[in-house]
Amino acid sequence: MAYYHSVTLDRERCRGCTNCIQHCPTEAIRVRGGKAKIIKDRCIDCGECIRVCSSRAKRAVTDSFDILKNYKYNIALPAPALYGQFGSDITADKILSGLTEIGFDDVFEVARAAEYISALTRKMLDEGSLPKPAISSACPAVVRLITVRFPSLINNIVNFLEPMEVAARMARKKAREKTGLPDEEIGVIFITPCPAKMTSIKASIAVNKSAVNGAISVNDVYLRLLGVLKNVKPKNLAKAGFEGISWARRGGESYGTRLQNYIVVDGIQNVIPILSAMENEKLNDVRFAEFSACPLGCVGGALNVANSYVSLNNIKNIADRAGKSKPIGDVKDKDFMFEKQLGASSAMNLDKDLTAAMKKMEEIEKVCETMPQLDCGACGAPSCKALAEDVVRGYADAYDCIFIMREHVRNITNELYEIAESHKDGSGMTSDEIARAKELSKKLLELEQHQQSGYNFNIAEMERY
Repeated sequence: MAYYHSVTLDRERCRGCTNCIQHCPTEAIRVRGGKAKIIKDRCIDCGECIRVCSSRAKRAVTDSFDILKNYKYNIALPAPALYGQFGSDITADKILSGLTEIGFDDVFEVARAAEYISALTRKMLDEGSLPKPAISSACPAVVRLITVRFPSLINNIVNFLEPMEVAARMARKKAREKTGLPDEEIGVIFITPCPAKMTSIKASIAVNKSAVNGAISVNDVYLRLLGVLKNVKPKNLAKAGFEGISWARRGGESYGTRLQNYIVVDGIQNVIPILSAMENEKLNDVRFAEFSACPLGCVGGALNVANSYVSLNNIKNIADRAGKSKPIGDVKDKDFMFEKQLGASSAMNLDKDLTAAMKKMEEIEKVCETMPQLDCGACGAPSCKALAEDVVRGYADAYDCIFIMREHVRNITNELYEIAESHKDGSGMTSDEIARAKELSKKLLELEQHQQSGYNFNIAEMERY
């Protein structure tokens, strides 16, 4: 199934350094012929490759400010992480007021919508109607990761809409009542700290159609805001309190549950082993799990500007000043629930047929046993097992491993040397020896051509992978 991705690769910039393949949580990247390749079905748009790419070859596709021209009335949905990009002396209200000075007609805080989700979470926890452990659905990259790598945990995901979507629906309803405009003339634009949110808008796995029209990155908004914040007059637009604003940092969502028994994990590489432990039923005593693909939570998003630790401190101070959140009142479950049923991704499946898949798995194990188990990444795959899988799928060759290649070349060279040595006395080679020497020389030439071509990487097949 086609899946929109906001994370893209600029091949001209790519230097084939293999740094990205070692950090991708779903092994969605290969490097062949000196260039990276993103396997689309496996990519979860977490932005980890953007974060670690020193050549800036990975980037996130987001909307420009030109998107505001498409609508008569534009509403900004600032992620709580936006507040942390400026000094802790800059209030949330000042930032919200600043957004109305740079092109937006109105604002609606995603932090306020987060407080509704917190209230609903508390309600359903009290009723005992959430799974155990209940996994937060707030981070779309983590939700996608679970569908790709940990499908057995899909039923543990709390099927609440993410705060961005809730905020969009509330903002749109408010704008219709205020302006009398139809939906198609109202632009609801999210200010996003990460690429996964853009993907969630364009290809939501939770709703049939997102109420958000587009997303502008925090780093695109930052400079425009910076230019007006000194002189902007606060307009009393801030409604969210400590609880909602705290969603920007790790542990903020869990704080809103009022639970004692919860786990908070940030950074996609840290999330994976905890999900694995859950899959193996080692954390059944945990009541709630808050996962963030970005380090420190949304303040660590790849599209932010400020240092994430500085931003973390800013958020804490701003949330403290905002004080206690205003009461939510009665929350109707149906207004905040998924519209779609989550399903497992087929990206990791070896074959549609179970018997064929089992056979391929056995072949992968056999191929993997022949490899050095160094997981060095020199072959362009993240691990020896990943290369073995590529070999079995037909996307690579065992000789892509430089150690296997070197050993094979050594064996061929030694055999040719032994043939030559056996005839140092001037005796002629037999017809069998001549044929063998030709065969070995041909293999050496093929290996040289294989190496020069940048390895056997079946890109056409990989497009369907």
